[in-house]
Amino acid sequence: MLTLFGKICRKLRIDNGELLKDMADKLEVSSSYLSAVENGKRNVPHDWFNRILELYSLSSTEAKELKEAIAESQLTMKLELDSFNNEEKSLMMAFARDIKRLDESDKSKIRNILLQSQKGVR
Repeated sequence: MLTLFGKICRKLRIDNGELLKDMADKLEVSSSYLSAVENGKRNVPHDWFNRILELYSLSSTEAKELKEAIAESQLTMKLELDSFNNEEKSLMMAFARDIKRLDESDKSKIRNILLQSQKGVR
């Protein structure tokens, strides 16, 4: 299934008259690897954001969309926990373990709390 990142890549190719192979060559990977990333079978490599940004001269709006698409398309995420205290580590691990058991209402509440804290509202 094509990820959001894959959809953006496909649009970039269409807008630039390119094939999957053309973009893969620019990113210095095989077509099958690029396809696997676009379809969510592999994580988007860390350096691709900057490379795509430069290769396709993305606007600030397009760059923001690409960054969000990469984050949304990740299969795995590595967290550096050394800067967190034990209580914070425990909270993050509990959330990761239990998120699938939360109902949509609880997820919405947590999302709202996090969005408010990003805006400095509490």
